[in-house]
Amino acid sequence: MTNICLYFQVHQPYRIKQYPLFDIGKHAPYFDEHKNAEIMRKVARKCYVPTTQLLLDLIHKHPSFCCSFSITGTALEQFEKYSPEVLEQFEKLAATGRVEFLSETYHHSLSFLYDAEEFDHQIALHKKAMKMHFGAKPTVFRNTELIYHNALAAHLEKAGYAAVLAEGWDGFLGWRSPDYVYKAAGTKNVKLLLKNYRLSDDIAFRFGNKSWNGYPLTADKYAGWIAPVMGDSINLFMDFETFGEHQWEDTGIFEFMKHLPFALDRHNIGFHLPSDAACAEPKDELDIHHPISWADTERDTSAWLGNQMQTSAIAKLYRLKKDVLATKNAHIIDSWRKLTTSDHFYYMCTKWFSDGDVHKYFNPHNSPYEAYISFMNVISDLEIAAKKKNPGMFTKLAKLLEVSA
Repeated sequence: MTNICLYFQVHQPYRIKQYPLFDIGKHAPYFDEHKNAEIMRKVARKCYVPTTQLLLDLIHKHPSFCCSFSITGTALEQFEKYSPEVLEQFEKLAATGRVEFLSETYHHSLSFLYDAEEFDHQIALHKKAMKMHFGAKPTVFRNTELIYHNALAAHLEKAGYAAVLAEGWDGFLGWRSPDYVYKAAGTKNVKLLLKNYRLSDDIAFRFGNKSWNGYPLTADKYAGWIAPVMGDSINLFMDFETFGEHQWEDTGIFEFMKHLPFALDRHNIGFHLPSDAACAEPKDELDIHHPISWADTERDTSAWLGNQMQTSAIAKLYRLKKDVLATKNAHIIDSWRKLTTSDHFYYMCTKWFSDGDVHKYFNPHNSPYEAYISFMNVISDLEIAAKKKNPGMFTKLAKLLEVSA
């Protein structure tokens, strides 16, 4: 018997408005409040409220059921602003003692790849939010989009984390199974909990696909697939929006989840939390030099950093950080941090084929090029706002021009 570790990612970005060139310097609002409110309330109605209630019911009815979440700070802020009933539901889940909240970057950013100091700051912000809302002190870390490599684990070990979530991708696992606990190379004892992507994606992506040879997927059928699996933990990691949003209610996804713990129980399979799974002795060491993620067919960072638009946009964003922080203006700094959210770069992705539909999901822009133009116009406006609040920037620029002359 191998227990299940069930983990959900909960995230909503602040979507950027269509920001034309002529708005630069006017300091018009950067984020589309109407669109953000509309999407949050829609997802709350279809997913967040019914699914959290279902999980509460399962916790009360099934003695071994438990699950875990990482909830971004940008999602929490929008819960409070647009759908406070969702936050109340998560607080009820926290009060059961059977839910674990994981640590991540507050703004769901790619900061570890660009600025370790900013990465640490966003983790600290997220820890504070977890403590304030849920009384939680996370010991397990989940980086944005499961982006992981050796350097991340070494950095997190210094911060006191016991384990990190990552994608269980064949490209580095080879013959090894994702259902065992591994040690991160370059650390003394940081554990890696790897997503079983096949079993996870059966629910997250294939569940409602009538052409899939596993359709229809019932709780009993799925439990039968899991029963023979050997290991320390079968890690089912997925977006929370799987329930009711990615997989609509009429697919039967809620009924599936309602019956799953009882179907697993008939095979003597229970549930445990990430911190429990991480108590297992590692079976091997995994040495992962280049960043991997859970996105797209390549499982790399190309969904966010795969073209010149994306790399130039994120480079300009992080170059602006020092001048933004120097303003000591809370609004300017907060706007800059909201722009670090990975979704903005995801919307600039030009990959198509099998990945195309994924990149269109909840995308407020008509094309990657429009996403890039709006983002760069916002950055230009933010740079002007920072200069107005920090006159020293003009002095520095003048000196540079004087030297070059």
